[in-house]
Parts: sequence; structure tokens; C-alpha cells
Amino acid sequence: MKQMDRSNLLAGIILILIGGVILVGNLAPQWFGWFSWATNWPLMVMGLGALFLVLGALTRTPAMAVPACLIGGIGGILYWQNATGNWASWSYIWTLIPGFVGVGIILAGFLSGTVRSSLREGSRTLMVSLVMFAIFGSFLGPHDFSGLLLPAVVIVAGVVILLESILRRR
Repeated sequence: MKQMDRSNLLAGIILILIGGVILVGNLAPQWFGWFSWATNWPLMVMGLGALFLVLGALTRTPAMAVPACLIGGIGGILYWQNATGNWASWSYIWTLIPGFVGVGIILAGFLSGTVRSSLREGSRTLMVSLVMFAIFGSFLGPHDFSGLLLPAVVIVAGVVILLESILRRR
């Protein structure tokens, strides 16, 4: 099956499932009585990410792990922010978004069999994201980690260089 056909199949299945859930919610609202939109709406975003991952696995499209992790990770951030009321954390928490892409790249590599190259690329993206999170979080977050920032960046850089040299030998 061509990649375009898989993508169209995937889009059609996602739309049918979303429409089915909305239809059931309208016809039998008592089935969703446990769900409070005020507090749990980010779970819908996380569920959409999980749906992308499952459908990507079913249609043998490992690259769907990247948007699945991205959507699911943003849903997790939104859930945490909604639960804590700390919406101002967007000033630094956005730096985790490239890390979600890195996790998706790693997961796609495991699903497709290209583990080494995806592990290398995904871990780089993840490390950059975590370093940016540490930098922005130390200046814009509620805690002052500026004294720990330089040593943490040096340690992370050393770990990245060490892992690249180990992966290159193999």
C-alpha cells in the first residue's frame, strides 16, 4: 500500500472514530457522566495522541509515532497546567515540545527497525529540549536554578559527546 493511501486510510479512521465518540456523547450523555470538561479536557488531547500511535501501528506507519508523541505530550502539559492552574509556565515549558518530537523519533525507530539512527537523532533533539527547559526554566520558572545551570549544561554536553562516541564505534 502506498504511503498516500495509508495516510488517507489513517485520516479516515481517525475522523470516523472521533465522530463516533461525539455521536455517542450526544445520544447517550450518561455514558460520559464521569467526564468533567472543566477538569479533564486535556485527556482528550492525550487520547488523540494515543489514537495516532495505535493507528500508526495498525497501518504500519511508524512515522505516526512523532505526531502521536507531540500531541500526547502537549496534552500532558495541558493536563498538568489545568490541574495546577500554573498557566504562566508556558513561558518556559514550551521548550519540552521538541523533546516530544525526539521521543517520537526514537519510538518510530523502534517500530521501523532503524533503532540506531533514530536513537541518535531523537536523543539529540531530546537533549536540546531538556537543556532549553533548564535554561528557560531557571530564568522564568518559580525556582532559581541559575547556580546549577552551568554545571548541568556541562554534564549534559559531556554525556551527549560520550554517547555519540560509543554509538559511532558500533
